[in-house]
Amino acid sequence: MFDNLTDKLQSVFKKLTGKGRLSPQDVATACREVRLALLEADVNFHVVKDFVAHVQEKATGKEVLESVTPGQQVIKIVHDELVALLGGESETQPEGTADIYMLVGLQGGGKTTTSAKLGLSLQKKGRKPLLAATDLRRPAAIEQLATIGSQVGLPVFEPHGEKTSLEVAQAALKHSRAESLSPVIIDTQGRAHVDEELMGELAEMRAALPAADVLLVLDAMTGQEAVKVAQAFENSLDLSGFILTKLDGDARGGAALSLRAVVGKPIWFVGTGEKPEALEPFLAERMASRILGMGDVLTLVEKAEEAISEEEARALEEKVRRHRFDLNDLLEQCQRISKMGSLDHLVSLIPGMGGLGQQLEEGFDQKALARMTAIIQSMTPRERSEPDIIKGSHRRRIAKGSGSRVEDVNFVLAQFKQIRQMLAGLTEKKPFGKKGFTLPQW
Repeated sequence: MFDNLTDKLQSVFKKLTGKGRLSPQDVATACREVRLALLEADVNFHVVKDFVAHVQEKATGKEVLESVTPGQQVIKIVHDELVALLGGESETQPEGTADIYMLVGLQGGGKTTTSAKLGLSLQKKGRKPLLAATDLRRPAAIEQLATIGSQVGLPVFEPHGEKTSLEVAQAALKHSRAESLSPVIIDTQGRAHVDEELMGELAEMRAALPAADVLLVLDAMTGQEAVKVAQAFENSLDLSGFILTKLDGDARGGAALSLRAVVGKPIWFVGTGEKPEALEPFLAERMASRILGMGDVLTLVEKAEEAISEEEARALEEKVRRHRFDLNDLLEQCQRISKMGSLDHLVSLIPGMGGLGQQLEEGFDQKALARMTAIIQSMTPRERSEPDIIKGSHRRRIAKGSGSRVEDVNFVLAQFKQIRQMLAGLTEKKPFGKKGFTLPQW
């Protein structure tokens, strides 16, 4: 996400940090380049104008120009202004304690999928969400929500003869109380574009459900069009906030950088992939760090904590210490990494590793991890526990069972040996080998 903007801003900062002293002209030149980078990122023109004015005013101060590290001071100013633009440090994430969430938006924005993602996120916090399908105009939306709900293990309330979307929502609320389910996440109907009929129906539901948090689901890749849609929905519904989908595919970032300033409501969550778990809280300081290529270690740690418990981590550490790490353990780690998200996204959260994330996206087949998993799953329990017994005939059978080549099986086994040797070196406090661990290039 934000790849183009990040590259351009890092290029500007590289010029600044390469100078021992900065003149007002150096700052003015840098600010022009920042302005162009933001405009190319499809950020609202007025937002860009105010942002750059604030940065230039602070960056031309005596404290910066006479600093020993003026380039770093300017980077901090840009970072702080980005945080303020995105919501500010003081704007905390909503607690997610509402009993009703109305998800609204246009068709194709990812509203139905996001309903399930939000439900799964709240379920991890100990709640018992109910998904409610209220789009009576598009039966496929009801079927889609039922299917996704079943896949992630969330109950879905479907229409049973109700004549309006509001009646379906009210029936879902009654059902939730009877079954002790909360919150109710209402997947409302959408349109291809904003129209009066749609807004009227949603406003009626909003009035009937005054305690609901109303979240507008927007496609981040539509840029300034998303901001226009947000303004139209805000005028009719008094939104609680936004959920931006497809942020992982948005290399520019115009919508994310414009919404808070233009509409005045916060971004609650962002979608960072197609998997049900790919919904992250939007925190201004963390997002600003990502935009500037500084990574986001806290989010990476949180993802790791979700993927493996403290007890599991201790058990794995004990196996490594006893030199009992086998292919079963490697399989578990592959599955955990897969749940955490795409590799290029995970790498982008590591400070200074954003460029490697782009290389992974270009040169690494995202299905490689799935193939490695399939190869290990095609082995017998004994083969996974004792990989040294795997000979030529075993490798041919494993390749056939996993739909891969014998060369691929050989590669996985070689990588496993390399990992095991590396882990043995860790426990013996020996340095790693020169080659290190390389990802399979299928």
